[in-house]
Amino acid sequence: MKLLRFLLFPFAIIYDLVTTFRNFLFDTNIFKQNSFTIPVIVVGNLSVGGTGKTPQIEYLIRLLKNKFQIAVLSRGYKRKTKGFLKVSNSHSATEVGDEPLQFTKKFPDIFVAVDEQRVSGIQKILAQSNADIVLLDDAFQHRKVKGSLNILLTKFDDLFVDDFLIPTGNLRESRRGAQRANAIIITKCPENLSVEQQNVIKNKLKKYQKPIFFTTISYAKTLKGFTEILLADLSNFEVLLVTGIANPSSLIRFLKDRKINFQHLNFPDHHHFSTKDIELIKSKFEDLKGLNKIILTTEKDFVRLNNDLKNLNYLEIETTFLGNQQRVFDNLLINHINQYSENN
Repeated sequence: MKLLRFLLFPFAIIYDLVTTFRNFLFDTNIFKQNSFTIPVIVVGNLSVGGTGKTPQIEYLIRLLKNKFQIAVLSRGYKRKTKGFLKVSNSHSATEVGDEPLQFTKKFPDIFVAVDEQRVSGIQKILAQSNADIVLLDDAFQHRKVKGSLNILLTKFDDLFVDDFLIPTGNLRESRRGAQRANAIIITKCPENLSVEQQNVIKNKLKKYQKPIFFTTISYAKTLKGFTEILLADLSNFEVLLVTGIANPSSLIRFLKDRKINFQHLNFPDHHHFSTKDIELIKSKFEDLKGLNKIILTTEKDFVRLNNDLKNLNYLEIETTFLGNQQRVFDNLLINHINQYSENN
């Protein structure tokens, strides 16, 4: 696979030229960017998938929902519908995408919508709601919207500065795109990441002259779903782990560190589970030998699987800032919102 990616390097150069020229057209206002009278906070990345955008959006919702009217707009990746839809509990993941449906079920008071045309989507949100703020999910490359604040995520063990453009690497655009960010968050860090290790990464990124934050993934102490199980008791169960996310390595490492016995069925990111897939999962589950056995999945996968499987549980995750960085980040965000709202 590495050899193939190396051989495809000339195509990465062509891709770089195309995306760089596109960004030039937006940067010089030849292509129009649309601003709005309320803050539009963009959460995205330079890489393809797996950087933790969903828990970061949820962090922003928790931070802001008691002070502001929040709306979240996503394209609804891999949904089988088109156009603008306000997401409700009655929708399926097939109709609106798994992440928007997860936001709706978790935060029922938040206006969640999907639209592949982000400008039109924000306009419809403003017409249909009293939103004070729009959170734009996975839209760092969607240059038609000029975000008031751009938050760039990059994974601890796969920093964008160490990567190359697709197809040789996983970057959607050149590393130069990081210049558009107002803050860079290093995601999925080890909980015990030292200040010295943080400084090494900061030195790698210092040329971008952006505020840099470090976060980790925190897991809930109780599994939800078919039945509530204490995480501390999970080692007493035979576990079939089913994932359809871009990078399940953090969850796998978490389970292994806790000596939890599991078998893993790994599907592609945002996978639409077919009848054949469901039958395979049921068969693998029946093959487990323990008296106590469950199917464990991610919260994102749960919204796609819970209507088809029993014995299905999921483990909630949250973004947690390391050290005292949460206070600094929260202040940066709140100050931006207040200043932007005041100016507009």
